[in-house]
Amino acid sequence: MIRLAISKGKNNVMAKKRPLVAYTHPESIISEQFRMLQANIKFSMKDKRSRTFLITSPNKGEGKSTTAANLAISLALQKEKVLLIDANLRNPNLDSIFKIPNSVGLTDILIGRTRFYDAIHHTEIGRLDILTSGSIPINPGELLSSPLLRETLETSLKSYDVVLIDSHSVLELTDTKLLANQCDGVVLVIQKGKTLLDQAVEAKKVLEFAKATLIGVVMNEC
Repeated sequence: MIRLAISKGKNNVMAKKRPLVAYTHPESIISEQFRMLQANIKFSMKDKRSRTFLITSPNKGEGKSTTAANLAISLALQKEKVLLIDANLRNPNLDSIFKIPNSVGLTDILIGRTRFYDAIHHTEIGRLDILTSGSIPINPGELLSSPLLRETLETSLKSYDVVLIDSHSVLELTDTKLLANQCDGVVLVIQKGKTLLDQAVEAKKVLEFAKATLIGVVMNEC
């Protein structure tokens, strides 16, 4: 299992001001730590069967979206074709992090309003594409348990080497449980000084109960 600390050190202020530090400051200590994480992810892909990974945390505000974004960048800069999906249909963040529109996205695919390839945002960062959450639905749990989600993931794997999914925190709602067992692996992000030990343990139990495969834990110290 991956165990990695994304430490703050002298890069703490930089990480807060520039969340895409793996792209803007590739020489930084934080960027090197994300490269270590992506190397471990790639190692878990060595049999080519593990290609979809969920990024979550026990509670909100623990750095999972920033971790997902920088991990996606690290993979994309290593010539992997990466799709980063914002499946947090209640409080999406990736559109803000990457400064891209969120008028059309995953929700719109799942309700049949648009086609998969028409909702993709292409970036200039390596081979990274992004699927934002789209419009906020009234029934996110229902959408995330629909067969169309599985179909969307299957479609994405026809065009991408790796699919990373940013989700809602796992202890607050059922949404993440619905996603977790549809992915090949889950990375749990915890924050030093914020995530309580019993919350981290409970998150692990919830993921195991959902029959998800926990492949790593990242301690965010930023």
